[in-house]
Parts: sequence; C-alpha cells; structure tokens
Amino acid sequence: MMDVTKYQIGYYNPPKNEYRWVKKDHIEKAPAWCSVDLRDGNQSLVVPMSLEEKLEFFKMLVKIGFKEIEVGFPAASETEYEFLRTLIEKDMIPEDVTVQVLTQCRDHIIRRTFEAVQGAPSAVIHFYNSTSVAQREQVFKKSKDEIKKIATDGAKLVKQLAAEYPGNFRFEYSPESFTGTEPEYALEVCNEVIDIMEPTPEKPMIINLPVTVSMSMSHIYANQIEYMSDNLNRRDSVILSVHPHNDRGCGVADTELAVLAGADRVEGTLFGNGERTGNVDLITLALNLYTHGVDPHLDFSDMPAIVEVYERVTRMHVYERTPYAGALVYAAFSGSHQDAIAKGMTWRKEHGLHQWNVPYIPIDPTDIGRTYDGDVIRINSQSGKGGIGFLLEQKYGFVLPPKMREHFGYTVKSVSDHAHKELQPEEVLEVFRTTYLNKREPVDVKNLHFVQNGAITATVTVQTADGSQIEVSAKGNGRLDAVCNAVKTATGWDFTIMTYSEHSLEHGSTSEAASYVGLQWGDGTVTWGAGTDTDIIRAGIKAMISAVNNK
Repeated sequence: MMDVTKYQIGYYNPPKNEYRWVKKDHIEKAPAWCSVDLRDGNQSLVVPMSLEEKLEFFKMLVKIGFKEIEVGFPAASETEYEFLRTLIEKDMIPEDVTVQVLTQCRDHIIRRTFEAVQGAPSAVIHFYNSTSVAQREQVFKKSKDEIKKIATDGAKLVKQLAAEYPGNFRFEYSPESFTGTEPEYALEVCNEVIDIMEPTPEKPMIINLPVTVSMSMSHIYANQIEYMSDNLNRRDSVILSVHPHNDRGCGVADTELAVLAGADRVEGTLFGNGERTGNVDLITLALNLYTHGVDPHLDFSDMPAIVEVYERVTRMHVYERTPYAGALVYAAFSGSHQDAIAKGMTWRKEHGLHQWNVPYIPIDPTDIGRTYDGDVIRINSQSGKGGIGFLLEQKYGFVLPPKMREHFGYTVKSVSDHAHKELQPEEVLEVFRTTYLNKREPVDVKNLHFVQNGAITATVTVQTADGSQIEVSAKGNGRLDAVCNAVKTATGWDFTIMTYSEHSLEHGSTSEAASYVGLQWGDGTVTWGAGTDTDIIRAGIKAMISAVNNK
C-alpha cells in the first residue's frame, strides 16, 4: 500500500501577497540560453561521451546558436579538464561564444578551475553551494551562518583569482537546492555574494536559482523568482537565471512562469537530458516561443540532423512523442484528424496564407526539417479518406474525386487492417495502382478512330471478357462518350458515366494527364477507374476501361 502520510510540503512560499507575473499572458522575448548538455547532461549518461563525441556535440550547439555553453566541471576529472583545454588550445571557441565551467565553493577546486580556463576568449566561472534545509541539516550539519560563509568565502576567492589570472571572466553563483531553501535566507546569501562580487551594469554577474529538485507546483516557483528579482541587490547588474529539473514533470512550466516572473536566462539541455527525470528541454522552450511569434534566436531548422547527432553520441533515444522532435508528434492516424489537417492545408494554399493556423498542428513541420507526406499523414486502419487522399495528392499528385477518395480510403484501411500494420506512402500508391490505374484486363479497347460530323463517331476494336475482339462503331456527344457506347455495344453491359475528372500530373508539354471515371451500373453499383497518359483523351478512356474492369 502507498502511504501518503510519509510526505509533507517541503517548499517555501515567499512573504509576498500579490504577484505581477500572474497578469501576464505571454513571454515577449526570448531569454538568454545556456546549454548544460556537456556538463549536467553528460554526467547523467550511462556511458558519458568521449572527447571526440563532446567536441562534435559542442560544434552542434554552436551551430544551433548557443552563445553560452557549460562545458564541464574541469576540476572533477582529467577527462573534463582535457576537453576544456582541447577547446581552448585548438581555438574551437568562437569569439561570440562564452564557455561556462562549474566549481564548488571549495578552495582547491576553484583554483584548479581558473587554471583550466586560461586562454578562453571568455568564460563564466559558475560557483555554487547547497543551501536547502535538508542539505544543511542532513548532509553538511551546519548552521545558516556556516552555510552562508561557504558561499561568501567562495565568492571572495573567485574575485581574488579573477584579478590574478589573465582572462575575460564573468561570474555566476547558484544556491543549489534553491527550491528547498527559505526564500528570505536564499535572498540573504545571494545578496552577500553580490555585494562581494560588485557587479556593474556593464559587467553584470549571474544569480542562478535552480530547481535542483522540483518540489512545488509551477506557480510557487514563479512566486519565488519574482520575490528574488524584486529584492536582489544591484538588480540592474544581475542576470537572473533559472535551472529547472523535471522531477514533477513541470520543467517547461516552471521555466516559462519563471521567465514571466523576471528570469532573464535559462540553463537546460537538448531533449531534457539530465539527472533523474532530466533538465528542462531547451528545444521545447525555444519552439514554444517560436509558435507564439517570438524569435528564440536558436536554429532548429534541421531537427532530424540534431536528433541523429544527439542519439548517436549520447546513446539516448528521443521518445516518439517528444514535443516538436519526436518521430510521431506530427503524425495523424485518426481519420477525423487527417481530414481536418488536409482541409486546413488546402484552405491555406487556396487563400495564399502566410500565417500558420492548421488544425491539430501547432507548428509548420517544414520549419524544422520535417515533411507533410511522411510525417503528418500516417496511414493505418484508423485513417480516413481525407488523410489518405491528401497523402496521395501531396506525394504523388493524384487528386481523386470526392466519392472515389472515399472508396479508396476504405480500400486502403482494409489493406492496413488485414496486414495489421501502418502503410508507407509507396504502399498506398501501390494499392491505388493495383485497384484503379490503367487496368486493361479483361476488357480493353484498341485501334481507336474518330470521325466528327456533328456527333462524334468512334470506331474501335473491343477486347471482351471472353478474349474475343469485336470492331464496333458508336456515336457519342464526345470522344469518351462514344468509346463508352462502343464498349457497351460490344459487351452488352449496362453502365453510364457518373463521374469524370481530369488534371495534369506535371507541368510542361511532356507532362502526363490523370483522369478518373466513376461508372454507375444497371444494378446500382458504382465502380471506379483511373488512367494516365500524355494524351488527355487516352487518359480518360483508360480510366473508363479501368472502371469497367472493376465490375
């Protein structure tokens, strides 16, 4: 049995009654982004990345547009140290990119960190110590003043070494386990660190308030952020940063509300990789902004390539339902969804719309390197005529009449149902071909000859169902009607053309035409056929014969 009495609220709401963030309905501009994939993300992998893999990942982050990248904890291991030195010594850090390094507030670790960053174009020295009630009581067994002294001693040493070592340094302080810390105490610690570091508007420092462990609903975190933002010393010289983890599945919500509440900067990882349930997913955050018309200043226009590199070097898998990036996030199997998407896409095309407002799809998949035909409409036994017809049109150019599209939809669904599998686009095309297209057995027409004298007279050789060939002449109000009458005379069958449509498959003088014919038979049944040919008349005749052969 689960025992709820074991748990109690472990977070602290700030001493404030009204909050401005609750009256905001959207984020107006993107925060500054810092990727911690190569530190927080890498340390959480079952098999950490090799030096070569970390270098490849770093290059990808730069290409995406990250201007701040936490590259590791160089004092923690030789591997971390070697990676940073490789970046610096091989001149792999662009001038507009700042590397960030993490260090505990411990003397020898801080000194080793400064040794590691020598020669970097610019570097953020990120120092931290844990401040929560649980950490103070259970891990460090220290008082509030003793914990605060760890932070202030660390700040003094960082400031001292920054003056001794050459380099372009910026500074960041994190009260680790912030969400389990009393807000008034967290503010006291941060303000004393700020006073020691003496940031200026021209050279601000970063105060980072992490959701080291998610402990509350997202609005509580937003309250904490606004309280800190309102009361931090030298606020115009402080970049307020957040670093949410995802223990309660609220990482994205925590971050978005924190930005509404005053956060200027976000630390996170691609696809949310990180300890336990992970860090906040920067891709989701950035593309959420993008769908609201806010430029995230990060380029995810080739999402498949990003997924490929990520999965290969981290040995992690991007879940199929991961927002924006998952293999199935744009896929519609449901018939009603497919129909709405197809109609929405048609509406957008017909009206020449630039604005994106297609049902069920919040972002244009092509913006991030995905496609309509392979990603949006996916065909199985749950699919509908609208989606199946849309796929056939988008991928192969066949625009079926509405009633034929319905017939084809049921045919495709039946094939998928019996095979117990999803059908790929080429399999859908093959169903179309075998069911309708240019079917010349058992009935066919040959040796066509037309004479026009008022009405059209067609003289044709008709191959009948028993294999015999009969030459027949018949009149009609057009070439297709005349050939249709000739076939009826030769076979003795009773049918009329109920539906006819045609279109060009391609542009240009050598393009093929596609025609579709629906025949209604004497017993009330309807059969369908399609034909293609460089000549529109022959395409129509092929479609009519195909429909005859489907009786």
